[in-house]
Amino acid sequence: MKHISILVPEGNSSLSNLEATHKMFNMTNDFLVGMGKEPAFKTQLVATHKDARLSNGIFTIIPDTTIAEVKQTDLVIIPAIHGNYEKVVETNKEFIPWIVKQYKNGAEVASLCIGAFLLASTGLLNGRNCATHWIAADEFRTMFPKVNLVDDKIITDEHGLYTSGGAYSSLNLNLYLVEKFAGREMAVLSSKVFEIDISRNSQSPFIIFKGQKSHEDSEILKVQEFIEKNFQEKLNVDDLCADMALSRRTFERRFKKATSNTIVEYMQRVKVEAAKKELETGRKNVNEVMYDVGYNDSKAFRDVFRKITDMTPLDYMNRYSKFAMDA
Repeated sequence: MKHISILVPEGNSSLSNLEATHKMFNMTNDFLVGMGKEPAFKTQLVATHKDARLSNGIFTIIPDTTIAEVKQTDLVIIPAIHGNYEKVVETNKEFIPWIVKQYKNGAEVASLCIGAFLLASTGLLNGRNCATHWIAADEFRTMFPKVNLVDDKIITDEHGLYTSGGAYSSLNLNLYLVEKFAGREMAVLSSKVFEIDISRNSQSPFIIFKGQKSHEDSEILKVQEFIEKNFQEKLNVDDLCADMALSRRTFERRFKKATSNTIVEYMQRVKVEAAKKELETGRKNVNEVMYDVGYNDSKAFRDVFRKITDMTPLDYMNRYSKFAMDA
């Protein structure tokens, strides 16, 4: 039987994360018992001290035990914790050495959504891939430059460290863990009971590109603003370099350092974001939108759109167009 420690952090933690995770593992036990098998999990809510209480003003969660009492566990699950991320980490720093100790003793560790900030604070993610909510990507990169943030992924799995994308995509990670520890049959059954798409592996369709401007390179900011105002035109990287009186190599290096994108990737993301908005709210077809955002080659447009959103333009329009929803 696997011992699962679901952390009960201090602060504004996600009660939905805690409740859904607790229920999914315990319901798997119910399925197994109903099939005449032994339960797979012992699940406990674990806090730093006995008087810890987590409340959203409507419901209160009382932990089962404390980190001092849990000498060994098999899986640590960190829920999302909302608020100022540096303060969240500081408030919950007592968990950090315990998480590291458990991992070194053989436990695996999973973070849900922005729970990745607490997991990254342990140093265990340095040099490894990590997913979190796309809306927190800039802050995460600033705080943890040694971690490879893959903000388009729903799930990462590296060396017993698991992370998930934003919000309710944590359910996909829970399913993934159920499958790993209790088998595919239990995961499929859970996906049907909880009505979760077991095959979903990307949060790209949900990302709203915000321009990555939380840096202090004023010249690069001007280039970003120029791109965003003129994305419909055919932009030339060499012309942008000349305007800044920089070599292409220096310009590319500064742009990537400031935005975490190459200049070409940035242009593509700006164009695709504009296309997404048109597909969501307008009545134009895909080809008309393609021309509006500066593409003339339908294959090139489709390939770039799919690379960024993990969907074709037509699939995106059919799923998110307000007119399709009204039909």
